[in-house]
Amino acid sequence: MRACPLKSAESPGESLRAPAKNPTNIRARFPEAAEGRLALTDPAVHVVTDFIFQQPVTVPEEFPIGNALREMIRSAVRALLVVRDERVTGLITSYTIQGERPLQFLTESGYRRHDEIEVGHIMTPWKRVPTLDWQALDRVRVSDLTAFFSCTAATHVVMVEHTDQGSTVVRGLISRTQLERRLGHSI
Repeated sequence: MRACPLKSAESPGESLRAPAKNPTNIRARFPEAAEGRLALTDPAVHVVTDFIFQQPVTVPEEFPIGNALREMIRSAVRALLVVRDERVTGLITSYTIQGERPLQFLTESGYRRHDEIEVGHIMTPWKRVPTLDWQALDRVRVSDLTAFFSCTAATHVVMVEHTDQGSTVVRGLISRTQLERRLGHSI
């Protein structure tokens, strides 16, 4: 097993509040930016969805998974941040909802029907969500992200930022699928 070149940020229970302005000199792409091909030498910031410019889509833990999947389709995203009391508690993806986890949950729990399953039952809990520190983006290249994703089965990486006020906020998201699409090949 090879070592991953990027280290995950360690910050359980991130606050969902985004900074009022971009407090760093790192600027992610605007949502309407061209989605052209990427080179491995390009800055990683080119594939980050920055929540300063694009509002994150969130759902509560109690949200039924069928409704969460419909919200993903409506919002044209494949991952939702899961929240409780304005705190991020996990991540739910379309792959999770449409994969084995709902059936595993039904088998192991007292629940009998798929429509009874809530996001909180099958989400990836925050402590297991891959995260990277926003400050690292000024020196990270696309090649570093491809190496990071090749070390994990994760479909998304959450970007976290530590503010001057001592809090940590969820700042953005990187999608493996979007990275692969922009590179023109799988990782």
